[in-house]
Amino acid sequence: MKHYEVVAAVIAYENKILCMQRGKAKFEYVSHKFEFPGGKVEAGEENHTALARELQEEMDMNVTIDEKDYLLTVEHTYPDFAITMHAYLCKVEKPDFVMKEHISFKWLPVEELETLDWAEADKPIVEWLKRKY
Repeated sequence: MKHYEVVAAVIAYENKILCMQRGKAKFEYVSHKFEFPGGKVEAGEENHTALARELQEEMDMNVTIDEKDYLLTVEHTYPDFAITMHAYLCKVEKPDFVMKEHISFKWLPVEELETLDWAEADKPIVEWLKRKY
Protein backbone atom coordinates (compact mmCIF):
# COMPACT_ATOMS: atom_id res chain seq x y z
CA MET A 1 0.00 0.00 0.00
CA LYS A 2 1.28 3.45 -0.90
CA HIS A 3 2.22 5.73 2.01
CA TYR A 4 2.47 9.51 1.74
CA GLU A 5 4.07 12.07 4.03
CA VAL A 6 1.83 15.13 3.88
CA VAL A 7 1.37 18.49 5.59
CA ALA A 8 -1.76 20.45 6.41
CA ALA A 9 -2.37 24.09 7.35
CA VAL A 10 -4.82 25.19 10.00
CA ILE A 11 -5.17 28.72 8.67
CA ALA A 12 -6.58 31.14 11.23
CA TYR A 13 -7.91 34.64 10.62
CA GLU A 14 -9.99 36.70 13.08
CA ASN A 15 -10.87 33.65 15.21
CA LYS A 16 -12.02 31.60 12.23
CA ILE A 17 -10.43 28.59 10.52
CA LEU A 18 -10.20 28.11 6.76
CA CYS A 19 -11.93 24.91 5.59
CA MET A 20 -11.38 23.88 1.97
CA GLN A 21 -13.66 21.54 0.02
CA ARG A 22 -12.13 19.07 -2.43
CA GLY A 23 -13.64 18.45 -5.81
CA LYS A 24 -14.15 15.06 -7.44
CA ALA A 25 -11.18 12.85 -6.57
CA LYS A 26 -9.79 9.53 -7.79
CA PHE A 27 -11.32 7.86 -4.71
CA GLU A 28 -14.96 8.50 -3.82
CA TYR A 29 -14.23 8.46 -0.05
CA VAL A 30 -12.28 11.72 -0.33
CA SER A 31 -14.36 13.36 -3.07
CA HIS A 32 -16.12 16.57 -2.06
CA LYS A 33 -14.88 16.30 1.55
CA PHE A 34 -13.59 19.24 3.52
CA GLU A 35 -9.91 19.32 4.45
CA PHE A 36 -7.18 21.55 5.75
CA PRO A 37 -5.11 22.72 2.76
CA GLY A 38 -1.66 21.30 2.16
CA GLY A 39 -0.06 18.49 0.22
CA LYS A 40 2.79 16.03 -0.16
CA VAL A 41 6.25 16.56 1.28
CA GLU A 42 8.90 16.13 -1.41
CA ALA A 43 12.16 14.27 -0.83
CA GLY A 44 14.62 16.40 1.15
CA GLU A 45 12.02 18.99 2.15
CA GLU A 46 11.31 20.03 5.71
CA ASN A 47 7.64 19.79 6.66
CA HIS A 48 7.08 23.49 7.30
CA THR A 49 8.78 24.55 4.06
CA ALA A 50 6.76 21.93 2.13
CA LEU A 51 3.59 23.43 3.56
CA ALA A 52 4.57 26.98 2.59
CA ARG A 53 5.33 25.72 -0.95
CA GLU A 54 2.00 23.86 -1.21
CA LEU A 55 -0.01 26.89 -0.05
CA GLN A 56 1.79 29.04 -2.63
CA GLU A 57 1.20 26.52 -5.43
CA GLU A 58 -2.42 25.64 -4.61
CA MET A 59 -3.73 28.97 -3.32
CA ASP A 60 -1.27 31.77 -4.18
CA MET A 61 -1.03 32.27 -0.43
CA ASN A 62 2.28 33.49 0.98
CA VAL A 63 2.56 32.20 4.52
CA THR A 64 5.63 32.09 6.71
CA ILE A 65 5.59 28.83 8.65
CA ASP A 66 8.05 27.88 11.34
CA GLU A 67 8.59 24.49 12.98
CA LYS A 68 7.28 26.06 16.22
CA ASP A 69 3.85 26.33 14.52
CA TYR A 70 3.52 22.51 14.59
CA LEU A 71 0.27 21.26 16.13
CA LEU A 72 0.03 17.48 15.74
CA THR A 73 0.63 14.48 13.49
CA VAL A 74 -2.15 12.20 12.25
CA GLU A 75 -1.60 8.66 10.98
CA HIS A 76 -4.50 7.48 8.83
CA THR A 77 -5.06 4.53 6.52
CA TYR A 78 -7.61 4.86 3.76
CA PRO A 79 -8.68 1.77 1.76
CA ASP A 80 -6.12 2.47 -1.00
CA PHE A 81 -3.31 4.44 0.67
CA ALA A 82 -1.97 5.61 4.03
CA ILE A 83 -0.79 9.04 5.14
CA THR A 84 1.23 10.61 7.90
CA MET A 85 -0.08 14.18 8.10
CA HIS A 86 1.72 16.92 10.02
CA ALA A 87 -0.53 19.89 10.86
CA TYR A 88 0.67 23.44 11.48
CA LEU A 89 -1.12 26.55 12.72
CA CYS A 90 -0.84 29.43 10.25
CA LYS A 91 -2.13 32.79 11.38
CA VAL A 92 -2.61 35.16 8.45
CA GLU A 93 -2.95 38.94 8.38
CA LYS A 94 -5.17 38.87 5.28
CA PRO A 95 -7.60 36.13 4.26
CA ASP A 96 -6.70 36.47 0.57
CA PHE A 97 -6.11 33.41 -1.59
CA VAL A 98 -6.93 31.99 -5.01
CA MET A 99 -8.92 28.76 -5.14
CA LYS A 100 -7.02 26.65 -7.70
CA GLU A 101 -7.56 23.08 -6.52
CA HIS A 102 -10.73 23.20 -4.40
CA ILE A 103 -14.38 23.77 -5.27
CA SER A 104 -15.49 25.71 -2.18
CA PHE A 105 -14.32 27.06 1.17
CA LYS A 106 -15.69 28.32 4.48
CA TRP A 107 -14.22 30.38 7.31
CA LEU A 108 -15.68 28.93 10.52
CA PRO A 109 -15.16 29.35 14.25
CA VAL A 110 -13.74 26.22 15.89
CA GLU A 111 -17.07 25.36 17.51
CA GLU A 112 -18.71 25.06 14.05
CA LEU A 113 -16.04 22.92 12.35
CA GLU A 114 -17.93 19.71 13.13
CA THR A 115 -20.83 20.83 10.93
CA LEU A 116 -18.81 20.02 7.79
CA ASP A 117 -18.24 16.68 6.06
CA TRP A 118 -14.50 16.24 6.70
CA ALA A 119 -12.08 13.79 5.11
CA GLU A 120 -11.39 11.06 7.67
CA ALA A 121 -7.72 11.99 8.11
CA ASP A 122 -8.66 15.60 8.94
CA LYS A 123 -11.18 14.70 11.68
CA PRO A 124 -8.50 14.25 14.40
CA ILE A 125 -7.32 17.81 13.68
CA VAL A 126 -10.88 19.10 14.14
CA GLU A 127 -11.08 17.20 17.46
CA TRP A 128 -7.69 18.58 18.56
CA LEU A 129 -8.80 22.13 17.75
CA LYS A 130 -12.01 21.72 19.77
CA ARG A 131 -9.96 20.68 22.82
CA LYS A 132 -7.01 23.09 22.52
CA TYR A 133 -7.81 26.15 20.46
